[in-house]
Amino acid sequence: MKAVAINQSLPIDHPDALLDVELATPEVSGRDLLVEVEAISVNPIDCKMRMRALPEKGDYKVLGWDAVGTVKAVGPDVTLFKPGEQVFYAGDITRSGSNSELQLIDERIVGSKPRSLTSAEAAAVPLTVITAWEMLFDRLQLPKDDETATLLISGAAGGVGSIMIQLAKALTKAKVIATASRQDSQDWVSSLGADVVINHHEGIEKALKAQGISSVSHIASLTHTHQHFDGFAEIIAPQGKICLIDDPAEPLDIMKLKMKSVALIWELMFTRSRFETEDMIEQHHILNSVSELLDNGKIRSTLQNNYGKITAENLKKAHAAIESGKSIGKIVLEGF
Repeated sequence: MKAVAINQSLPIDHPDALLDVELATPEVSGRDLLVEVEAISVNPIDCKMRMRALPEKGDYKVLGWDAVGTVKAVGPDVTLFKPGEQVFYAGDITRSGSNSELQLIDERIVGSKPRSLTSAEAAAVPLTVITAWEMLFDRLQLPKDDETATLLISGAAGGVGSIMIQLAKALTKAKVIATASRQDSQDWVSSLGADVVINHHEGIEKALKAQGISSVSHIASLTHTHQHFDGFAEIIAPQGKICLIDDPAEPLDIMKLKMKSVALIWELMFTRSRFETEDMIEQHHILNSVSELLDNGKIRSTLQNNYGKITAENLKKAHAAIESGKSIGKIVLEGF
């Protein structure tokens, strides 16, 4: 089968950073689905793992953690899907990725593809929506019926922020404040339903006060947490919650949160699949709930750019765009 892989960690401008390769077709077992991949999207984790996930010498590592495709075969223990069904999923960081014609994936982290979306539109959704859903409802425990709740999404124009704004508006009564620094990114988050948009480069505390907001009850920090942490400590309400997904470049002084009894929480959407937690199947339920929201028009795909066929050349362009830190929404590739 065709695939795009790495055999060493290289900067994205290196000719061999990503390679077009031919690999053996994987075989199903247990609760695995064998999926024929139709479309994928690219996330920051792809770029991080390109520089970290060294395969065994002489071997290849396939990256990619977002896909839409058709089930071709199922393992003996599968109960949720049948061959011929269309699915979407984010995958498992410990297994071979989605940048290949065929992929094995545990049925417990797979959902039914939204009927109303194209494969490209659906491919933009899984990783970011699972991350956003788990941050909002598992980690931050954002109440769904509390009109006094205030959610600050820092770095809101990227993939996770773009879908988080929509989930918060569709499923809760919280006031949603989005941070974005450029005019195009501010326009984007406004179009997704953010109630207030501020420029984090002006200083989050200062920007909020200019809007007449003295504190927020929940903070979703999606990027550059170390740069904004002091501001978070000032504007978070007593007994509030802060959740982050990035890897802070500097240590965080968590003592600044003690007097307010603030909870600081991590979110990693790969935790359930990596450790095969008892509630691993929750990601199946999340994706099916999201599929229904998409089909009912409650939220929309955050696809912004389609880079064409799934090739090493096109994936290099996608990685470079992600690494620029200026991408808005999601980048998708489609077909081999």
